This record gives sequence, C-alpha cells and structure tokens, in this order.
Amino acid sequence: MSSFHIGSEAAPDTDQPGLVERTLTRLFLRPVRVIAATSLSARFRLIDLECVAFESHHWAPGQKVQIKIGGGLETRTYTPVRWDAARGVTRIMAFAHGEGPGSEWVRRVRPGDKRMVFGPRRSLVLEPLPASTIVFGDETTFGLAASLCGRDAGAQGVRAVFEVGAIAESRQVLDALGIEPLALMERRTDDSHLAELLSAMVPPMDGSTHYVLTGKASSIRQMSRALKAQGVESRRIKAKAYWATGKTGLD
Repeated sequence: MSSFHIGSEAAPDTDQPGLVERTLTRLFLRPVRVIAATSLSARFRLIDLECVAFESHHWAPGQKVQIKIGGGLETRTYTPVRWDAARGVTRIMAFAHGEGPGSEWVRRVRPGDKRMVFGPRRSLVLEPLPASTIVFGDETTFGLAASLCGRDAGAQGVRAVFEVGAIAESRQVLDALGIEPLALMERRTDDSHLAELLSAMVPPMDGSTHYVLTGKASSIRQMSRALKAQGVESRRIKAKAYWATGKTGLD
C-alpha cells in the first residue's frame, strides 16, 4: 500500500488543476461503493468495494487498485485480497499506520460511503506462480499474502515471512486471514532481524524457491542483496516497494 498523486505537476493558472482533475476522473476513475468494513484490530480493516466495472475484469493476484481518498487527485494504493467478478466486488486489506489522510480514511470508512477508484492494473506479475514461493514483507504486504496463501487463496506451496511493528496485533490479523507465516519478527532499528528472517527463507540445498519481496524499500534492497549472496539467481526474485521512509509516490 502506498500513496501517489495523479497528474501532480503544477499548472500555470488556478483554474487548470480543477480541469485536470475533472478530466482524469472522467477518463480513468470509476465510482465504487463501500459495502462492508470489518475491523480485524485497531489498525487493520477489511473493506469490500462494489463497482459495475469490476464485473468485466479478469483479476490476478498482485494487481493494484488506487482509491481517491479526498479532494484533489491524492490516492492510496491497495492490493486486493480477493476479486468476485460475478458480483463486481473486491476486498482490500487496509492498514492505518499513521496520522495522514489515508489512515484517517481507513479508520472512518463505513458501508455506504462512495469513492472513485483507478484500476485494477498491473503492479506485480505473479502468474504463473512457481510451485515453491516465499513472500517477504510487512504489514502493507498482508493483503498480497492473503491473496496468495491465505485461507481463501487455494494456492499450494506459497509461504510468507514478515517484519512487523507489533507481533501480537499482526498475529491476530494473520490468523483472521488464515495465514500461518513461516516467520514473523518484530523489526529492529538496526535491521538485525533481517538476517534471522533470511535463514527462514533459504532452505538448505534449495534451488527452486522463488521470492516475492514487497513492503519497505530499504528492507527489500537488503533482502535482495542477501538472497543473491546466498546464490539465489535474479530470475527467482520479484520485488515491489510499497513504501519508503520519508517518501510518497510509491505504489
């Protein structure tokens, strides 16, 4: 999950931003209605979105949707947990991890609320999924992990490894999603936990496991380097940064 701004370049006059917003909204965004919002913990909510346009879309795990959360063209990006084309409904896992407008929307959203959405569209290409896959990430990865190895995913051989801020809360949410992580560790300021997670990710004498690295940009860089040092070829690693400290614009 992350945030970005559609059409964020400055306009030469005060009327132009409104024109740009109206044009982009008409061409690319679709109306959605919130039909369910279930709290799994103080900071995590499952949100179901209904949209007629979803009925005609062939969704694949790893794709993203971007929800317009307020005025202007500011959005937040989510990886759907599931997709019901027959009903035109998608489910997202939303994580309120700060005090910004995105987290405020997560806390306040209620059934009946209406928003505009961009997508779904390509983010991570995960089809076909290798028989043995390990997903690495953090709280922002829970939605992707649920779509790949959660209770309703139906996938075989997909396992998950997480760095998180709060073990108890994360375990509560993962249990609700039907995810039994291969490893779950609280992040440390010196990142020493990453070496311990790596040991769970690289089985001895294994040359077939593929890796999907998501979440925090700096953690992805470190884990990618460490995997390659262990002999994992680049072709077996897919990576997508959802966020970076002090930055916006990742999706």
